[in-house]
Amino acid sequence: MKSNVVRPLTGLALILVITAIVAVAIGLFRGGFTPTVAVTVISDRAGLVMNPESKVKMRGVQVGTVKSIEQRRDGTAELLLDMDPSQLRLIPSNVLVDIASTTVFGAKFVQLSAPADPSPEPLREGQVLRGDNVTVEVNTVFAQLVDVLDKIDPVKLNETLGAIATAFDGRGEQFGQTLVDFNSLLAEIEPSLPNLARDIEASVPTFGAYADAAPDLMATIRSTIALSNSIVDEQRNLDEFLLSAIGLADVGNEVLGANREALGDVAALLVPTTGLLNTYRESVRCGLGGLVPFTFSPPQIPGILVSAGLTLGVERYRYPGDLPKVAATTGGRDYCKELGLPELPPEFTPPFIVGDVGSNPAQYGNQGILLNSEGLKNWLFGPLDGPPRNTSQVGQPG
Repeated sequence: MKSNVVRPLTGLALILVITAIVAVAIGLFRGGFTPTVAVTVISDRAGLVMNPESKVKMRGVQVGTVKSIEQRRDGTAELLLDMDPSQLRLIPSNVLVDIASTTVFGAKFVQLSAPADPSPEPLREGQVLRGDNVTVEVNTVFAQLVDVLDKIDPVKLNETLGAIATAFDGRGEQFGQTLVDFNSLLAEIEPSLPNLARDIEASVPTFGAYADAAPDLMATIRSTIALSNSIVDEQRNLDEFLLSAIGLADVGNEVLGANREALGDVAALLVPTTGLLNTYRESVRCGLGGLVPFTFSPPQIPGILVSAGLTLGVERYRYPGDLPKVAATTGGRDYCKELGLPELPPEFTPPFIVGDVGSNPAQYGNQGILLNSEGLKNWLFGPLDGPPRNTSQVGQPG
């Protein structure tokens, strides 16, 4: 009796063990016992052959699976991904997402790729990514082809194909020879392809410079167009101006031609004067510069102003040593620059420059103002006889 009970229980236990093994194998195959992290991808579309359990790859390594695919109200597709937590730290947060396929008819999978400037922060749970591209599918190509064919008129297509057939009819040998010649041309060009490639690479900075200067070039062209339009609008005035200029040139030619000898003589006579002005150009500049403050000074009071008083005198006049003479020269020396003229600070006295003009107030060493005692006596008491003088005292003050 006991053996009859044990045998069914043993069979039942065996069936349960086999069932558990199969369930565990299925769960392991589907990843049910592997912890995952949810990440969402929003794409314009998911593609035809994108199913749950599709793979999520990065650099050829599977890092997760597609858990579900839903269509949103705006027509986009929402893909919920189950990502491997151990792989998240290796994926940047700004990772690029594409929906790709191995072939045109193959199943889709989610392809992750690192951007040019990867973020230092890793991908985190619950993050929403944007799908960039979806591999072109056969149905898309057929749909676009159907749209194109719907817009083609069969009659016109037949006429076009007939015209092409007529054009090619009987010219096979010529087309063949053309292809042979073109092949020979390509064979001659092929050795120069590396040089052409280098030239193209070298031309990139030039094209970049032209691209940077394009706004300025376009502005120049627009300005040229405006100038051309102005010339066209003012062509009548321009014609009158040119006619007037031609007439003025004719008159000038007559005047200069008739007086060329006189003008040559005048130019020859002006040479000494211009040479003298060139020698003393700095002095002339200084003198004219000294007149500038007068142009900014307030207007003088109308009338005559007289200022009288007693001042200290200088050496009295001596004959014939003080006779006026024009013989001073600087030789073009720039005294203005040396003395700081024409603009001087307040209460500044320039040093006295001795010139050969027939009179020198400082000829006896008196460079400042001195008391003219004889002039004071004559002013107070009238003309008085002076003291006797001998030969050694002639010309001396006193």
